[in-house]
Amino acid sequence: MSPPVIFAYILPAFAFVTGACIGSFLNVVIYRIPQGLRVNEPRRSFCTSCGTQIPLHLNIPLLSWLMLRGKCKWCGSRIAFRYFLVELLTAICFLAVWHQEINGVGLPGVVALWVIISLLIAATFIDIDHFIIPDSITIGGSFAGLVASFAIPALHGEKIWWKGGLEGLTGATAGFVLLWLIVLMGKMFFGKIKHDFGEPTDFEISQPGGEEAPIIIRLGEHEYEWGDIFFRKWDRLEMETLELYFDGERRECQERFRVLGDGLEVDGGRVELDTVKKVTGKITSAVVPREAMGFGDVKFMAMIGAFLGWEAAVFTIFGACIIGAVVGLVQKLIFGEQWGKPLPFGPYLALAAFLWIFIGPAIWFWYAGILRSAGGFH
Repeated sequence: MSPPVIFAYILPAFAFVTGACIGSFLNVVIYRIPQGLRVNEPRRSFCTSCGTQIPLHLNIPLLSWLMLRGKCKWCGSRIAFRYFLVELLTAICFLAVWHQEINGVGLPGVVALWVIISLLIAATFIDIDHFIIPDSITIGGSFAGLVASFAIPALHGEKIWWKGGLEGLTGATAGFVLLWLIVLMGKMFFGKIKHDFGEPTDFEISQPGGEEAPIIIRLGEHEYEWGDIFFRKWDRLEMETLELYFDGERRECQERFRVLGDGLEVDGGRVELDTVKKVTGKITSAVVPREAMGFGDVKFMAMIGAFLGWEAAVFTIFGACIIGAVVGLVQKLIFGEQWGKPLPFGPYLALAAFLWIFIGPAIWFWYAGILRSAGGFH
């Protein structure tokens, strides 16, 4: 078989099939990691309805979903179209990267871009379902991005390993710091949620699943995880309490009860957090600190910058803001005052990073040229 045939047909087909197989694995990641399950235990995929493990001949990416018509062979439960979508999306992206980058960054660079594409896809669907981006993706991905930058300097248009690594470090730092500053500004302008209940309402602060489970805060019908409220040392949850109990024992509280990131305050007196397992009572109002976005998004941007560099980090942040604004406007026009289901910010970041991988540099240089012309620079 001639080399032109191999490069024109065989290798692109291999890229597509590889993407479909990786997409099948990503479906496992997307389902299991938020559930606290290991991706390799059980080793084979299983039906989420009846628990039956799926044999290899019925676990062929893309084809199996079509052959089974989106239903489990054993219990007949519907298999979400998302499984097929993730496999197809990953396959198309792998093929697109192959065609676009094989002559630019070489095979190692293509593999590195396949890695970040896989991380972006997994993070997107996990964030849509659970409003979280796991550290195993963000922190692990940041480390992988830095290793790739040192090992494959062509990712950043460099030929020397330390220059590629420096670009990766700069990108990770830029992504982290820029989005961190945006979070801080969002905190200044949109930093509090006020709940006025009008009548005595039950509240509870507890850690239901053991020492490693997140602390859950319930204020009437509203529920928050500890990490979603206490983002910085100065964050405070303030409640007007009528009744207050620590581990079932009543505590007198004449003024506001305040919850800090590392303790509790009752009428100005401090109680260490680790001395109380459960706090309950009745409140009439609560002021909850909130974030413009979660800290997982900040770490996510560090990962994107580590793989793609500081220019990509800047492009991704501003691109995500524009995409989010457009989506919000479309929702507003379609649903009027009744907004659609809100999306986390992670998918916008991922989509903007995809745009950078495929067309971002062209947009970047075009915009930079406009700025130079407007400023009189040549």
